[in-house]
Amino acid sequence: MSPILVRPVREQLEHDRIIRMLQAKCRRKYEVGMNPGAQQNAAVGTGPTATYPDLVLLSLERGRRLQGIIEVETGESVNHLEALAQWAHFGKLRAPFHLYVPAGMVDVARRLADENHIHVNEIWSYHTIGDEIHFTLVHRSRETPAAARARAAARPAPAPRRKPAARAAKPAARAAKRAPRARKTVKKPARSSKRK
Repeated sequence: MSPILVRPVREQLEHDRIIRMLQAKCRRKYEVGMNPGAQQNAAVGTGPTATYPDLVLLSLERGRRLQGIIEVETGESVNHLEALAQWAHFGKLRAPFHLYVPAGMVDVARRLADENHIHVNEIWSYHTIGDEIHFTLVHRSRETPAAARARAAARPAPAPRRKPAARAAKPAARAAKRAPRARKTVKKPARSSKRK
């Protein structure tokens, strides 16, 4: 759990329940370290740079290489501060970063990841029906974290915004172009009534 956020008790219980469900699901393929609540059982990195995501997925082989990171958020924790404090660090690691958010917060999570150039390999939504929790994959990135970082670094700076006064001048200029032009009237000489 992030040091910035203190979840309401009910949300924290649901959060920890989802972590335990995902741990049981991932246990078939990985050795899974779990950090429910404020516990710090499984770290990624060492020393002062160590981070404690909700689930740390390690290979079952002897080297126990990092295979992935899972972070579960609740309605309260899908926000800008959480994205910068945690997601940004997890997105820079070489292992895939999987983010689980409530079904109603998917668009917010995507926007936060895009705006802050955070590479998320998969975004999953979850919703509760009775006692059951259902998960749905809503986003999968085919890029590796290194490729995503290189693309974000090469992205051009956003163009400066125009001043509102410049925008107001344009409609006036367009209106002047569209205004009907006055036709010149030329008087023709009157026909003579005499016939030749």
